[in-house]
Amino acid sequence: MSDALPLHVVPTGSDADAIVRRCAAAGWKAHRGFALLEPAWDLAERRLVAHGPVADEHTASQAVLAAARGAGVVAVAGGRIALALAADLRRVGPLGLTPGKAEPDDGLELDMEQRALLNRLAAGSTIAAAAEAEFVSLRTANRRIAAARSALGVKTTREAVMIYIKHARS
Repeated sequence: MSDALPLHVVPTGSDADAIVRRCAAAGWKAHRGFALLEPAWDLAERRLVAHGPVADEHTASQAVLAAARGAGVVAVAGGRIALALAADLRRVGPLGLTPGKAEPDDGLELDMEQRALLNRLAAGSTIAAAAEAEFVSLRTANRRIAAARSALGVKTTREAVMIYIKHARS
């Protein structure tokens, strides 16, 4: 996972700081803000992770451009801006991958987005609240949870959450 492009949209600065610290520990260089004045277009070799608040469409477009150029992005955003930014960043790569953070080896055939939703449900969130926290629409969250149920071979979301909890503890 060390070559994963870190793309994150988080609700608080402390969440962003934790991710940036993990990226720095994995060899990425932190860059505050999303305006990258590097002369070269491809920044993948530089291993930069741009981070900061995104409160408007202009800053969101700078963050997406930074990601398209190969920089990691850790954006602090909320509301409609966060939903739009998350959707745009997903066009560049998967959200939520952090360099140095190992993939779970629990034997479950779930992707990181399904795990994130199941984790929030296990913590007591409703599907709507989990969707909002993960910056996806309710329809997308329901589709991902349905795919997780199918992958786990169960009929109900409750059963899927119970299996997820059981495997997460072992």
